[in-house]
Amino acid sequence: MMVDWFWLPFAEFGFMRRALIACIALGLVSGPIGSILVMRRMSLAGDAISHAVLPGAAIGYLLAGMSFAVMGVAAFFSALLVALLASLVSSLTSQREDASLAAFYLIALALGVALISVSGSNVDLMHLLFGSVLAVDRDGLFLVAGASSVVLLVLAIIWRPLLAGSFDPLFLAQYGKAGRLSTQLFMVLVVLTFVACFQTLGTLMAVGLLMLPAIAARFWVRDVSHACVLASALAIISAVIGLLLSYHWRLPSGPAIVLSAGVIYLGSLAMGTRDSLLALLLKHRRHKEA
Repeated sequence: MMVDWFWLPFAEFGFMRRALIACIALGLVSGPIGSILVMRRMSLAGDAISHAVLPGAAIGYLLAGMSFAVMGVAAFFSALLVALLASLVSSLTSQREDASLAAFYLIALALGVALISVSGSNVDLMHLLFGSVLAVDRDGLFLVAGASSVVLLVLAIIWRPLLAGSFDPLFLAQYGKAGRLSTQLFMVLVVLTFVACFQTLGTLMAVGLLMLPAIAARFWVRDVSHACVLASALAIISAVIGLLLSYHWRLPSGPAIVLSAGVIYLGSLAMGTRDSLLALLLKHRRHKEA
């Protein structure tokens, strides 16, 4: 009876079903994208790009109000511009790309907040920063599902050279333009993924669903493909738990989803089969006994 009560919102309410479908789509794409970002040691770069969507979303909001389509397109080009500017600065100067990316994302974040604060309201600003997956309408759902489908399709096409470049950049350099193109396309996919996540979780929470399950998965499996699948499963589980918690305990949906992913990460850190605290403790004990 208690189990039926807990799952009842998905059966009774259309907005909960739309939120669930959107989160499943985001979970499927977050697993592989997040896992590759972790493998390439680009976790913080992903965080920077997630914040870079805000000025574009703010401009889209000023032009068309809460139109997911307009805001999504504007957010995509905003984040892409920040990534291109950071790459250009690092290629023209001695500054590392992570430093230039941090500088541009802070500028973009401040610009987006200023635009919304001047022309919008505190409610609009909170919506853009923290999202509202429970408010996703049919157009927003199509946008999230479409963006996720494109990301998965292109990722499948560039998967082999992308993995080769992640493990051995010098080997991939032998492919010339093809190798560089796969890396550039991957950054475009990262931007598109954050645009899809932003529609539901906001610019500040989007990186949580993308990175936390991917980081947690590395405590359980070594193979990259298995890590991608596990990360997607953990992201979907986090989203389902977060949605139910937000409904039953009146919590904001985005933070509830990310906190659920955080609990899964902490559990993986403590109990995972690879490099977790428990695994390191058992390894140390075996060494002492030997």
